[in-house]
Amino acid sequence: MESGRRERKKRQTRQVISDVATTLFLERGFDAVTVAEVARAADVAVQTVFNHFPTKEDLFFDEQGWWRGPARAIREAPADADPVDVLEASYLAGIRDRLEVGHLATWKRFTRTLEDSAALQARRRLNVAEMETLLTAALDERDPEHLRNRLIAAQFAAALKVLEEELLRLLPDNASAAELRQVQAELEKAVAYVFGVLRHGLGLPATTA
Repeated sequence: MESGRRERKKRQTRQVISDVATTLFLERGFDAVTVAEVARAADVAVQTVFNHFPTKEDLFFDEQGWWRGPARAIREAPADADPVDVLEASYLAGIRDRLEVGHLATWKRFTRTLEDSAALQARRRLNVAEMETLLTAALDERDPEHLRNRLIAAQFAAALKVLEEELLRLLPDNASAAELRQVQAELEKAVAYVFGVLRHGLGLPATTA
């Protein structure tokens, strides 16, 4: 019982730190906020912040699911499931979760904060590279065609980039709840199209020499 309470307390403290850090980063920019300021605003010691988040960048990229989730989805899927179907379903679930917890509403500010920081951009590139590596490994466990698996992972990463840019295009500033639901509907149409292309190819006409 005592162990369970401690774990709940740790999770609650971690969430408070994460929420405070996100608010400060979005308001003032990542580079302008120090870990000490986050600790002070969250009413915890600096070491407590580092106990939960080893680096300042971890405070910003708190959610690990987006780069570790695709590989996990592949590993948890039935052996005969089409990998592109699995990845599409996983991505759609992520979109719906973001809307549910309010992340979709802050996506534009999140992206602008990222783009304004060289440190965050570098970390983002590392996360994408890790995602591709983990996804390729998970696909290799199901199918020995490594080159094909590597291509699926790379195309999935490219698809995420395209869909994130489409989300930025669709999202109005200070979107209302109704506008957010409309954006989600439009984004889900884009997801269906993009993953359809991954599944069937571009269908471009053949060129002649």
